[in-house]
Amino acid sequence: MKPDTLFQICNAAAPLGWLLMAVAPRWKWTQKLVLSGLYPLLLGLVYLVIIVTTFGGSEGDFSSLAGVTALFQNPWALTAGWIHYLAFDMFIGAWEVSDSQKHGVAHWKVIPCLFLTFLFGPIGLISYFLLRYIHTRKFYFGERVV
Repeated sequence: MKPDTLFQICNAAAPLGWLLMAVAPRWKWTQKLVLSGLYPLLLGLVYLVIIVTTFGGSEGDFSSLAGVTALFQNPWALTAGWIHYLAFDMFIGAWEVSDSQKHGVAHWKVIPCLFLTFLFGPIGLISYFLLRYIHTRKFYFGERVV
């Protein structure tokens, strides 16, 4: 399979997980596939296969911006990097949904955070932390209140 084909498959599959989180967060299949971490795990397994089968096959490294730029000139490394984003952002989105349910935050308020997490990762996470603070008036990190 070519990296472009794998990129297209993963990029097309990811929005389904986000859609399930946004419109049906309490549906049993959303719980089993996405909120359990299974969907991000499957993306992670694709990432793992790419890394194991192509690692070391490109110029560049992670020690400088120039090194990362050179690394991502390789289509396999770039595809792996994108799938890395897809998996981790979805994991964070799933955590936001689960955490909001635990803290009684209305789901309709979480949807914009999910959208931001899908598009801009950390900005969505920041927006969720702010939403949760507004709702609870406490900063939670794990089970601890700060």
